[in-house]
Amino acid sequence: MSMINEPTTILATCPLGMAPYLEAELHELGYRETKQLESGVLTRGGLADCMRLNLHLRTAHRVLLELKYFTAADADGLYRTVSRMAWEEIMDVDGYLSVSSSVRNDTVNDSRFANVRIKDGVVDRFMGEFGRRPDSGPDQGRGVCLFLHWRGDEATLYLDTSGEPLAKRGYRKMPHKAPMQETLAAACILASDWRERAGQGGSFVAPMCGSGTLAIEAALIALNRAPGMLREQFAFMNLKGYDPAAWKSLRNQARKQNVSALPGRIIATDRDPHAVEAARRNARVAGVEEFIEFTVCDFTETEMPEGGGTVMLNPEYGKRLGDIKALEPVYRGIGDFFKQHCGGYTGYIFTGNMDLAKRVGLRTKRRIILFNASIECRLLEYELYAGTRKNS
Repeated sequence: MSMINEPTTILATCPLGMAPYLEAELHELGYRETKQLESGVLTRGGLADCMRLNLHLRTAHRVLLELKYFTAADADGLYRTVSRMAWEEIMDVDGYLSVSSSVRNDTVNDSRFANVRIKDGVVDRFMGEFGRRPDSGPDQGRGVCLFLHWRGDEATLYLDTSGEPLAKRGYRKMPHKAPMQETLAAACILASDWRERAGQGGSFVAPMCGSGTLAIEAALIALNRAPGMLREQFAFMNLKGYDPAAWKSLRNQARKQNVSALPGRIIATDRDPHAVEAARRNARVAGVEEFIEFTVCDFTETEMPEGGGTVMLNPEYGKRLGDIKALEPVYRGIGDFFKQHCGGYTGYIFTGNMDLAKRVGLRTKRRIILFNASIECRLLEYELYAGTRKNS
């Protein structure tokens, strides 16, 4: 496994807007040598580091380990370089291979063609060495995964050590309509004051909880539980020479850092009984059901414990669900709820519709840009005082 044992570049990818939070996560894990990109963060390490990052990173999409940087004018150039690489050091001849890519090259109109030429280079290497070849296809949930980043004639070939995106934690067995992705929920919470509030005995309240992602991620963060603990499969497990004992050791180390109890409360509510049931089951799978109090009620009737804390809502915003006009009273209602019931809390609204956000009627303290897929959204922060309304 000499191709992947030596320290090299690691690229942890993430959606737009999340790179600052991903970089902060890397720093907390001890990776000080970092460089922030638009949709990711660079650091250095080897396969063991990639395993650790897959286990611990909350806002990363994938963890990519650089195999080779090279120049290629066209797809045949890709093939020539790849076919000379010692793939037998990384994967078995009877294994499985998938390739994905991001391509901007004048000679290639479809990235799938680049994927095919990469795959051809790998399997032809095996045919030349062993007279047999690994299977290949699009399934990133099995086998060895490669990722090509190709701009002009500059190409970087990565080993995708994650496989399925890290947002797929493994706990969301019952998604509700338009669920918030786990990595996005984690970014919202890391951008909020929740970690500080949790340590001080504050509560986390998630009205409109949907399938419970915000409440579950808040619990995982407050309990210091690694988000990758529930995943049964990562692509690095399919590498030749993968050491299950090393992975077990990483998991055991992570467990030792867990917090066993919370001084405050986590409350999740929704007026839809099916949503609350989905949230409860997802929390059960995540191992945090005992730390979250679930209630079926309208958001305006949500209990707000004394002592303050963090309250976070992810209302519909009319681009994929609902009608914008019909949502205006909802946003006004959120403003009234904040004003009348949430004194001493920090309020947050995640929305992709700033026109609707104006209906809240409260002045924002911060507006944090995050993307939900291709939709540019804002995490709006409100400092809430009992009995005071600040007009925007």
